[in-house]
Amino acid sequence: MDLANVSFVTEFILVGLTNEPELQMPLFLLFLGMYMVTVLGNLCLIILTLLNSHLHTPMYFFLFNLSFIDLCYCSVFTPQMLMNFVLREKVISYMECMTQVYFFCFFVVSECYVLTSMACDRYMAICNPLLYNVVMSPKLCLILMFGSYFIAFSNAIAHTVCMLRLSFCDANTINHYFCDIPPLLELSCTSTYANNLVIYVAASVNIIVPTSTIFISYGFILSSIIGITSSEGRSKAFSTCSSHFIAVFLFFGSGALVYFKPSSAGSMNEGKISSVFYTNVVPMMNPLIYSLRNKDIKVALRKTLTSRNF
Repeated sequence: MDLANVSFVTEFILVGLTNEPELQMPLFLLFLGMYMVTVLGNLCLIILTLLNSHLHTPMYFFLFNLSFIDLCYCSVFTPQMLMNFVLREKVISYMECMTQVYFFCFFVVSECYVLTSMACDRYMAICNPLLYNVVMSPKLCLILMFGSYFIAFSNAIAHTVCMLRLSFCDANTINHYFCDIPPLLELSCTSTYANNLVIYVAASVNIIVPTSTIFISYGFILSSIIGITSSEGRSKAFSTCSSHFIAVFLFFGSGALVYFKPSSAGSMNEGKISSVFYTNVVPMMNPLIYSLRNKDIKVALRKTLTSRNF
């Protein structure tokens, strides 16, 4: 394409989750409710972990980081999504869109590796309880977290730099509710070969490596749970791990459906629905999964409320 006679876009129009006018307000209320639960749930876990010394353990260190990531992650695009349900002009500037791409990539990749670290932590706690305090030292926990953030930073830089090198000409309507990479590539009037290569390599590494590690960890955990003689202990261990496994399956499964499926108009529409799970549902589920069925969190909440005379 001859780029000399075309005008480059300075803003994009977000189609949103649906074009149906009668669905805008119900969807606004639904996602507003989900966002409020996500923010309050994750903030509550963050505050409880900071205020209660008995929660200063490896498990809750990872949970603290997961809550922080989920809180930031859903705030990258949900406010824009909510505004677009009620506004006529669903416009986002070019720089805001690229910023959204960067922070989306950073937090979604961070979550991949924090979930992996949590699976390794549960493996050590259930399969090697005598070595748990020695292996899961504060130093190792910090290394795992800094490693997660470094990998996320590298991925976010790679995707954003590749996106910034593209030119967007006349087409500026993004078939999505936020600036996700696949629908943006559909609008480019220059070659997206490098971008697609980076997507497939990054998605393969960031989905296959964490999921393989998690499946292997939970395979050993399941075999250990079966060997527990106490039915109460077996039930408690299985309850904790099954809820974690469901969240992991939804997060990685919905992500794989979006990034490993060939691009087409139909797949973009299906991708929007799939992305709701890893962008909205999982960040909302995580604090519920790790608090409602967790005695330590309930005790910490009770202590915090009592000590402050609430």
